[in-house]
Amino acid sequence: MSVPSLTVGIAGGTGAGKTTIAREITAGVDSVTLVPLDNYYAESDLPMAERDEINYDHPDAFDWELLRDHLVELCEGRAVEMPAYDFAVHDRADETTTVEPGEVVVVEGILTLHDPTVREMLDLKLYVETDADVRIVRRIRRDVTERDRDLEDVVSQYLSTVKPMHEQFVAPTKREADLTVPGEANDTAVDLLRERVRGVVASGERPR
Repeated sequence: MSVPSLTVGIAGGTGAGKTTIAREITAGVDSVTLVPLDNYYAESDLPMAERDEINYDHPDAFDWELLRDHLVELCEGRAVEMPAYDFAVHDRADETTTVEPGEVVVVEGILTLHDPTVREMLDLKLYVETDADVRIVRRIRRDVTERDRDLEDVVSQYLSTVKPMHEQFVAPTKREADLTVPGEANDTAVDLLRERVRGVVASGERPR
């Protein structure tokens, strides 16, 4: 049974560059387990028209209980069946993925630092801060090209829910972070964090 040396949480607004930061600070680590918060949107038995109206940027949209359970399992060295989410139909996919705990486990998503129980399981908590104009452009590109969304719908959703939910729930979690990382021109911060991660992994002992 392999127990992770480090658990990292990365939060920040939509399009802030959280996944990029996760990849950069764990470069050189032999095994990294990425736990995207987006995979833990709650299941829904509502009709498609009603699923379209759900506020997916509100904390209530996530299955926190399942995420907590899976983090406990991973931190204790056991594999989990991670759900997948189908953004085209706004519901959890039928298939799951067997995920083994790596040397580093990274939880990444807009509200990673929202839940107190999840925060307690994280050794290092980061908040990625990026200019709002940059984030909305990235969001539009991602949703239109990768998630087959209509441009007008993406913009409408940003103005009606994404932006206000960011201000109400996401941005306040910055105070829970150990470090705020700029989403652009962050070479120095990334280099320091990468060395920190490598050092912990090399020591084989989780931070106290």
